[in-house]
Amino acid sequence: MNASTLALTLLSVTIAALAQITLKIGVSTQTIREALASSPVDFFVALALNPYVIAGFALYGLGAMSWVVVLTRVDVSQAYPFVGLSILLAFGLGHFLLGEPLSMIRIAGMLLVVSGIVLVAQS
Repeated sequence: MNASTLALTLLSVTIAALAQITLKIGVSTQTIREALASSPVDFFVALALNPYVIAGFALYGLGAMSWVVVLTRVDVSQAYPFVGLSILLAFGLGHFLLGEPLSMIRIAGMLLVVSGIVLVAQS
């Protein structure tokens, strides 16, 4: 994998992680929770009107488009393990931006994911 493809791959997984955080912020609002308790129609309307949810889906679209370019350049078996990095990024962003807890077992799991990605990237 050359440097530009690696950069695009990392950008794509970063966008995916940001999409997750953005969606989490959007669905954590009181409006969304009340709509969910009310009816499916109210819930979907509230989602469709929430700017964070809209932004999260837009980020997913952007990430998907960049991922398609990555897949045109490398084998899926080489590219896909990098998706695990989005887990690591979402984990870190969740902690630092949303105050989600860290635990030793989660940290150990993240280290295993990163180790696997490093091994696959070197193949």
